[in-house]
Amino acid sequence: MLWIKALHIVFMASWFAGLFYLPRIFVNLAMVPPGSLAERQRLLLMARKLYRFMTPLGAIALALGLWLWLGYGIGLTGPGNGWMHAKLLIVLLLIAYHAWCRQLLARFEQDQERHSHVWFRWFNEAPVLMLLATVILVVVKPF
Repeated sequence: MLWIKALHIVFMASWFAGLFYLPRIFVNLAMVPPGSLAERQRLLLMARKLYRFMTPLGAIALALGLWLWLGYGIGLTGPGNGWMHAKLLIVLLLIAYHAWCRQLLARFEQDQERHSHVWFRWFNEAPVLMLLATVILVVVKPF
């Protein structure tokens, strides 16, 4: 199980790298001046490639996490398992955030995205907070 845990950490960290960087590309896309078609196309290409790269990383991280969960037999009931409920909620939020990134990318591709670069800077902070909360839950197991 230690090999599975190590691979889960590697794929999770790789997925998070994409979740950190894709919204940063969105910040730059939101700042592209009107008429800068080449810059916009270059950023869109980067965003599409990153999304295609990070999606399988996330799927593998989730599959390995499920393997660990089932392998260690951590239940959803009983004393001391509240941290797992919270962690699973964060995992669901991360999946939703990933899907939201795809929707935002599609809106940029259609030139319909109107959020400001400041909004995207705040949007970019969500995975950082979710990573922090997840690590604390898994390591400290506060409840």
